[in-house]
Amino acid sequence: MADSTTTSETEDRLREQKVVYSVTEIMKFLPHRYPFLLVDRIVELEPDKRIVGLKNVTINEQFFQGHFPGAPVMPGVLILEVMAQVGGVLLYRDMPDRETKLIYFTGVENAKFRRPVVPGDQLRVEVQVVNRRSNFGKMQGRATVDGKLAADAVVLFAIVEVPST
Repeated sequence: MADSTTTSETEDRLREQKVVYSVTEIMKFLPHRYPFLLVDRIVELEPDKRIVGLKNVTINEQFFQGHFPGAPVMPGVLILEVMAQVGGVLLYRDMPDRETKLIYFTGVENAKFRRPVVPGDQLRVEVQVVNRRSNFGKMQGRATVDGKLAADAVVLFAIVEVPST
């Protein structure tokens, strides 16, 4: 029987991952919703500079039905989307009148995919602002699983007014 003073590795890891924003709080910033909200938690934040988010990859994700049956792999474009969404939280959090703005993912530079991301993985995505002008800019993203680089890219964005309906 385990001593009550010992903890499992999972409990230790959870304590180390301080929650800055839960998924409920993330939904106050991002306009994305199921099935396209791809950020589960924000664990680090340096305003206007850097942010770290987590995506828990599960077999229940809709894209695994067809990518690929019998050998599920998270599509690289969705890893890039996670980077964009994590960066979006950083941008939206201090944006005045954010409910009247959309942040468009406008481009990607130097994307490299280093290892497959599969069900059961936890994607840790770190995004740093490279440069920003008033309504557009660039962010450098790195996605890791268990400390190993899965993907990296520069993500470009533009901030626009929500189109009128």
